Order: sequence, then structure tokens, then C-alpha cells
Amino acid sequence: MRLVAIGLVAGLFSALFGVGGGILAVPLLVLVARFGEREATATSLAAIGITALAGVIVFGARGEVNVAYAALVGLPAAAGALAGSSLQQRVTTSTLTYGFALLLVVVGVLLLAS
Repeated sequence: MRLVAIGLVAGLFSALFGVGGGILAVPLLVLVARFGEREATATSLAAIGITALAGVIVFGARGEVNVAYAALVGLPAAAGALAGSSLQQRVTTSTLTYGFALLLVVVGVLLLAS
């Protein structure tokens, strides 16, 4: 049930605010479901594919998907995901945890300041 709740929250906020589901799913998987950092990241990435497809179907039905722009963002993002996945395997778990927490704080501060 915890995983279902995490999925619902991540999907809701992902579609509502356009945030990556990982911003919510990874911390929730670590804190609530007791996943390890790497397992949470990998599980979140797999779930995001499913979530993204559902969102694209809804937005696409409304004619709100610009496929060319999506490709301009998505293809480099895929390359970045390959690089990030490889790099993640070389970084300690504590570095991942602190780095992710710092990223969340910085993004939050920037949003509040804008």
C-alpha cells in the first residue's frame, strides 16, 4: 500500500506541477518504503516512464504536446540519464543522499526567490 500511495502522490504532483516524479518518489521510497538510495532511484526512473506515458496521452489528446520540443528536451535528457546512471554507481550512498537533499533545498530556495 505504501508503494501505491507513493505512486499516487508522485503522479499527481508530476502532472500538476510538471515536476519530475523522482523529486517526490525517491525521497518517499527512501523514507516511507525503506528502499536504498540506488534502488529508489532505479525504481523511480522505471515508474516515471509509465507516469510520463499517461500524462502524454492526456495532454496529447488536448493537442498540447509539441513533439519537436519534447524531442529537443527528451533526447539530451536520455543521454544525461545514461551518464547519470553510470556516475551514480561510482558515488557513495551518503554522497547521493546529501547531494539530492542539497538539490531539493536549492530548487526550493530558487522557487521561493523567483
